[in-house]
Amino acid sequence: MSEHHDIDFIFREWPYQPGVISARLTHAHDGREVLQMRIEMGVLQMETAGRPDGETPHGMGTYLEWIQQQAAEQTEPLVLSDEQRFEIDREFLQYYHRRICCLALRQFDQAVADADHTLALMDFVATHSADQQWMFSHEQYRPFVYFHRIQAAAMATLERNGPEAAIEELDRGLAKLRQVFAALEAGEQFEDDELVGQLMELKESLRKEYQLGRTLAEQLSDAVAAEEYERAARLRDEIARRESKPKM
Repeated sequence: MSEHHDIDFIFREWPYQPGVISARLTHAHDGREVLQMRIEMGVLQMETAGRPDGETPHGMGTYLEWIQQQAAEQTEPLVLSDEQRFEIDREFLQYYHRRICCLALRQFDQAVADADHTLALMDFVATHSADQQWMFSHEQYRPFVYFHRIQAAAMATLERNGPEAAIEELDRGLAKLRQVFAALEAGEQFEDDELVGQLMELKESLRKEYQLGRTLAEQLSDAVAAEEYERAARLRDEIARRESKPKM
């Protein structure tokens, strides 16, 4: 008698919800923790560490590591082949799926790490791709990846160091995102961008929820802009004292 491999029972107990990122952490048969994402006609299962599909391309932790090694070992500049571009696209997609699942599950440190991996892939593609159209097909999503990274870093900071530190993390992220828009020659779109608006809303919601005014870093920026140098010096000293305190 043939063995049954249908997964109808998963579909029954975990319905698909359009427009919702449905993710969960569970355990595989060998006891390891895995991350699952419900999609319209099935389930994606990913590893929680290393490459999401669990593979080690050419014995390396990720395809990016391997292709970076290839580029470093060549005497001539590496030009990506069709096969190499295909493998890079695979890794882009895998890290995107895990990143959005980690955000949904509040696994913020992993979301930051996965965003950083994607940004490193983008940097490599921008340097080594002779196909400008293919390169831009990834580069156009750089602001979106930074948006996820800024969100995740801010929420991780909130959990570890509190709301004021989280707001300062958002400010640093927004400054970096402005640079990204400028590099993409879209600086004039920054203020009206939907992603920027969402990050600003997150910042103000933290202020409201925790009843915070201007952070020390923001007060310092205000003092410098107003040429209030004595006040700026006092604020720098206060920031230095706070940062010198041991973290709990």
